[in-house]
Amino acid sequence: MSKKDNKVLRFPSAPLKADYQRVQSTYTVTEIKQLFGLSERLIRRWTEQGVVQAATSSESGEPLYDFQALTQFRRVRELRSRGLTLKQVEAEIQGQMNLFKPTAGQVARLLTPFEEALILHERGEQKAAECYKEAIREGDNVADAYCNLGIIELEQGNMAKALDCFSLSLKNEPRHVEAHYDLANLYFDAGDLKLARLHYESAAELEPSFSPLHYNLALVYYHLDDLNRACGSLHRYKELAPEDEDMRAINELLKWLEQARDLGKPDNLGNLGNSDAAGSPGVSSIRKKNSSGQ
Repeated sequence: MSKKDNKVLRFPSAPLKADYQRVQSTYTVTEIKQLFGLSERLIRRWTEQGVVQAATSSESGEPLYDFQALTQFRRVRELRSRGLTLKQVEAEIQGQMNLFKPTAGQVARLLTPFEEALILHERGEQKAAECYKEAIREGDNVADAYCNLGIIELEQGNMAKALDCFSLSLKNEPRHVEAHYDLANLYFDAGDLKLARLHYESAAELEPSFSPLHYNLALVYYHLDDLNRACGSLHRYKELAPEDEDMRAINELLKWLEQARDLGKPDNLGNLGNSDAAGSPGVSSIRKKNSSGQ
């Protein structure tokens, strides 16, 4: 076996910030697909038919979706959680659009403090934090504003303040997927695996098609010595992200995890980080990057 083939196998790595999920000012088709578990074909068809509105296009002509479109996709998530089929969801969304069609010659809508904050945040401007706070004071998308304010606090190294922000986001909207996901990441980084598991599982219950959740859950389950659930979560991740460029490594890791699980020998768990122990692959503690790069 060559030296290259004998290297330690690790979870695909990503910069730490890439693991946190904030509400963005614009989303690509790929990001919407990953976040909501919808097929690219369906997203494009809905865009062409006007079921959802693309705010603009990228330089390559690809549609981009703003916060208003994100709100529509969240409505799709809510309707699906009630048991509606995609066909029923489409009919429901179209019916709502007919009720609120803009009148001819309508004056362009001004940005709200939250929407202004989103743009400033993506530009990296410090004023974004103040705009998020203004949005909170005015009751403008409070949960989203707290979530993104938490990201800013993290970027400044204020983990305690970030924790407060994510918690306040959930206080205002208990079903806020991004806040649950970010809290899970925060607890994981702090070494509190049980709370990390709680919030990953909560986010996965709210949005079961968000693929990075299942990758991260597999990692948490592994550290909690629950190889059965680790294998199940990794299988789910594979189903949701078959295009992952690291799939060969993931398959190798999954094969070893299943072998260790089937053996049912706790002593083997200590060898997960040692590539020389019974040929077992090592596992890094870095989580899976989401496609938005946030």
